[in-house]
Amino acid sequence: MDRRIFLQSASALPAGFLPRAAESFSGRDEAAGRVAGSAPADAVRQLTENLNPQIQNARNIALSILKPTAAELEHGLRLHAESIVFDAYGFSPRAAIDGEKLRELMEAGGSESEIEDLQEDMTMTRYVTDANEQREYRDAWTASGVTCVFQNAGQECQDPLRLLRRLARFTWATDMLRDFLGKAVLPSDIEEAKRTGRKMLYLTGNGIPLMQNWETQEDELRNLKIFFQLGIRMMHLTYQRRNMIGDGCGESSNAGLSDFGRTAIQEMNRQGIVPDCAHAGWQTSLEAARVSLKPVVASHSTCGHLHPHIRSKPDDVIRAIADSGGYIGICCISRFLRGTGDIAALLDHIEYAVKTFGARHVAIGTDVAYASQETSKQASQLPKRPRTRAPFRSLWPADDFRETTEMTSSLAWTNWPLFTVGMVQRGISDEEIRLILGENVMRVTRETLATGE
Repeated sequence: MDRRIFLQSASALPAGFLPRAAESFSGRDEAAGRVAGSAPADAVRQLTENLNPQIQNARNIALSILKPTAAELEHGLRLHAESIVFDAYGFSPRAAIDGEKLRELMEAGGSESEIEDLQEDMTMTRYVTDANEQREYRDAWTASGVTCVFQNAGQECQDPLRLLRRLARFTWATDMLRDFLGKAVLPSDIEEAKRTGRKMLYLTGNGIPLMQNWETQEDELRNLKIFFQLGIRMMHLTYQRRNMIGDGCGESSNAGLSDFGRTAIQEMNRQGIVPDCAHAGWQTSLEAARVSLKPVVASHSTCGHLHPHIRSKPDDVIRAIADSGGYIGICCISRFLRGTGDIAALLDHIEYAVKTFGARHVAIGTDVAYASQETSKQASQLPKRPRTRAPFRSLWPADDFRETTEMTSSLAWTNWPLFTVGMVQRGISDEEIRLILGENVMRVTRETLATGE
């Protein structure tokens, strides 16, 4: 945030809050402000200065919840700036749609699939061609301090052609913005990006591509190699519902992994693809972790001990994931976190996971995206559409939880630096925080790759 704005907002907080803020952000000599191995002052300032109103508002809300001291704030920001920050599952910033073009398609009688496809394409690629959207895209990345995102680059299904859509879009975006954004092929690409100041996407698919011919298991799974060669490095086993791999988290039967699912995991191990059970049922997740010869992850989930939601994982499942060498990525979805539903709830889950399973098995997989400031304005140009039924993949059990703007704003993707500040406040050591921020995800990517580096 701009130093003047930061100091103004800090002055409105209770006495004793941020007592050395002026010194921390005074622009003092860089060399005097460093400790051994810490980030340059410029790298820290990039996290806090020249933030747009949307990012600034989210920062202020989170700061009002955390109430860090100046020492905690400076410590956390420097640690964040110097670390590889790897979102274990998420989305790079999203552009606004072009409301006029999408409206024209709707009024011309475009099909539901055409409308969905164009809308998705705009949010995932418009920052390549629109100068204003690109500026905001870059600014959001910079404010987050994130080095790499395990980017959702596949739809929630097994259809190879549908899975290719998002993969193509993010491949094109990285091709066109290669001065700023790259597609990581190996973990070393991410390390190099950190050194040079670029950003990276490491691609994940939301399903295992299946032919659905069911002649032989080998035939059904032959697309795994193709998608690996195209850059996919992690795949969901299921997405909410039951499929031929196993039961999803939305199934009340909780039947577990199928025989075919066991074969699929063996092939994922062979190809070098991380099995992700974030949307899998508890029994499916447990069995996957026990069957796999390489790490299994729940890339964006929560601790069921704190709040037992279908998207959480109970302790025995998390323990099995940890025993496989994997990790649980704590997400930024208020409904799954419960408690206060805000950044403090996120930290509750991180702290519980660290104390119960060890920092080596914890990450943050936000499952949220920064949305352009133009999003609402552009969406307002669209005609009203008839109500539709909930998609099969999104049949959630009803609950009475109500998210608030304060909750979701405090968990904004651009608040990543404050997630680090919050971990400092919770007494998590710097070494453990570095593991959680990115080193655990880096380790699993290395251990998973069939060829290594």
